[in-house]
Amino acid sequence: MASSPPRLFTFLLLDRFTMLPFAAAIDALRLANKMSGRTIYHWRLLGAGGDVAVCSNGARLALDAGLGADMPIGRDGVVIVCGGDAITTQATAPVLSWLRRQARGGATLGALCTGSHVLAKAGLLDGRRATIHWENQDAFAEIFSDVTLQRQVFVDDGNRLTAGGGTSSIDLMLHLIGQTQDADLVSQIADQMLHTAIRTGRDHQRLSVATRIGIRHPRLAAVVTRIEANLETPLSPAQLAQDAGMSTRQLERLFMRYLNRSPKRFYIEARLTRARHLLLHTELAVIEIAVACGFSSSSHFSKCYRERYGVSPYRERGVQKSGARAEWGVLALAS
Repeated sequence: MASSPPRLFTFLLLDRFTMLPFAAAIDALRLANKMSGRTIYHWRLLGAGGDVAVCSNGARLALDAGLGADMPIGRDGVVIVCGGDAITTQATAPVLSWLRRQARGGATLGALCTGSHVLAKAGLLDGRRATIHWENQDAFAEIFSDVTLQRQVFVDDGNRLTAGGGTSSIDLMLHLIGQTQDADLVSQIADQMLHTAIRTGRDHQRLSVATRIGIRHPRLAAVVTRIEANLETPLSPAQLAQDAGMSTRQLERLFMRYLNRSPKRFYIEARLTRARHLLLHTELAVIEIAVACGFSSSSHFSKCYRERYGVSPYRERGVQKSGARAEWGVLALAS
């Protein structure tokens, strides 16, 4: 092990990348070197253009090089795409071409947070298992049907690695380090990072339904879980109640007592939440989004959306596009 050459990690920092998953990933590598007393890993920072990458919180990081630099990755190298806000504008032709070239060269390709969108756009996740931040999962599933979306913290599919963002990159890096190093080193790194519960590729990103909505009623939590799994083809309150082994009236009382809304109101809010994610994170037409969220027509969808958010879906998308152009000077989502 001591004679093995250091493994090279190349972090591709897209514009407006999120700081937390990137910083957590690179610090896990730093600690691996420190705690082992030897250089196990090297890393470098690349960007699509310029000498500086700007993350979503406004911080600026100096880059080692741009995509045009002659910096070979090698078959043992790992490329990690770090995504963040406005990810659909970051999948530019130069970025996609560069990633495909690294794949042909045999490098392992990975992504943190929304970076999975760019790998999928390049066709590098077709027929593969992958994950992305939970907020982007519905949009990702609609756009990239050839990718098997999984909702775990991270996914290791051989030479394709994806992590959902946030602290999930710690778990991914500990997983990779543990493939070639002993378990004691992995534990030391986790202790240094105060990461007291190392998660595996089987752990889910989000808290349980009961924790998220603040209830401890198991039958109600089961109904909410069923609602979230059936947004495209909504189930009636009567069907939900029957499946839960109670009357419709009992179900309505549970929702009003614990959630202060009817099952029907809760259901439509869940569908509109998903619709908003699709609206802001995909290029799907409004009618396609309406159908994907269980609305029979774009007019009905628009009416419900306006009642919920105070703006029509068309206006919502237009405002987002105008804001993106003004702040970043890039093309935003096409309607």
